[in-house]
Amino acid sequence: MPGRRLAAAIQRVTATALGPYQTAVVRIGFSLTWLVFLLWEYPQRHELYGPEGPWGWDMARQLITDNHAFTVLMWSDSGLWFEAVYAVAVLSSALMLLGWRTRAMSVVFMIGVLSLQNRSIFMGDGGDNVIHLMAIYLVLTRCAQVWSLDALRARRAAAEDRPGRAGAAVGPALWLLLGAALVVGTLIDRVGGEWWLPALLWVLWLSQGAWWAVNRKAPGSELRTLLDVLANLAHNAALGVIMAEVCLIYATAGWYKIQGSRWQDGSALYYPLKLDYFTPWPALSDILAGSGVMVMLLTYATVVVQVAFPFTLFNRTVKNVLLVAMMLEHAGIAVLLGLPFFSLAMIAADAVFLPTAFLLWLGGRAALGRDRLLRRSGARVPEQRGAPDEQPARTLVG
Repeated sequence: MPGRRLAAAIQRVTATALGPYQTAVVRIGFSLTWLVFLLWEYPQRHELYGPEGPWGWDMARQLITDNHAFTVLMWSDSGLWFEAVYAVAVLSSALMLLGWRTRAMSVVFMIGVLSLQNRSIFMGDGGDNVIHLMAIYLVLTRCAQVWSLDALRARRAAAEDRPGRAGAAVGPALWLLLGAALVVGTLIDRVGGEWWLPALLWVLWLSQGAWWAVNRKAPGSELRTLLDVLANLAHNAALGVIMAEVCLIYATAGWYKIQGSRWQDGSALYYPLKLDYFTPWPALSDILAGSGVMVMLLTYATVVVQVAFPFTLFNRTVKNVLLVAMMLEHAGIAVLLGLPFFSLAMIAADAVFLPTAFLLWLGGRAALGRDRLLRRSGARVPEQRGAPDEQPARTLVG
């Protein structure tokens, strides 16, 4: 009996990309957060990440020489090069959000995130760190199986009995373009970063080429099945790391808070509410700070939720209750403390634990809203087709 269960677990992990809706929400959440941030800071982009910022190009060069961080912005100090990198970061975020050629766009999205953040490491907050990590993890996931243009294209190709043929010229052209950029970066010895990042980029590029060739020439072969198994293993491992990362963030934050005297006496929330930098709505902050009982309850509730969350993952009901509490907490941080991008990043990370049933319901509501808008505008409502992934897939924690 234990052997049969182990075999079933191995079969599930190798044959299925777990949590397709959860990874799709994480993809949408982080790409949207980064896209909105880049557009919001567009007027200040030169001061934040450009060669005209207070953290000059020469200082950044010296720091990156020591810490071996990856950023293509160190390839040149030209303003034109900076504008090109920023534009590519914006474009890749939008395409990642839509799920267009997601495997390639996830790599470009990661390069954009790492390049801008490592250029000026003193700009940002905890949300930037979360985006930094998740951009790397998303590269290894199959996060476009649902709610993406890739999934729509695959369904249409399957319905027309031409799997792998839709947009056949776009994929190879994009692969060659990215390969040429990778070759140039390698030849001039400026790919940068630790050894693992150039190695990862080469492995991803070669793997994608092999995937396309096998899918094109031998779609039903054993080699195609082997590649699918390897992709599922990488996806499931990355999904597990994302979940563990979220738990680690909350556990670390909660246990450090317990050691602070202000958190112990229940007054920690009072102080940021009195700082001008963290009070976009002074009147609202004053009302909340004026209630000692409310400040104490919110302070203690924050600690309890963060410490307890990792221990509740195997109790679905308690986990969902705490998940809602944490998302509401981050929404409150966005409004009261003026940290919207940090809150969006954390909510996107929390979404990996959302129940599949809720995500299916949410997707259904979104589809109904889209159809109503199309009918009002007189546009053609797309025909609903059964997707191969409509069966609810559980997350690793049930």
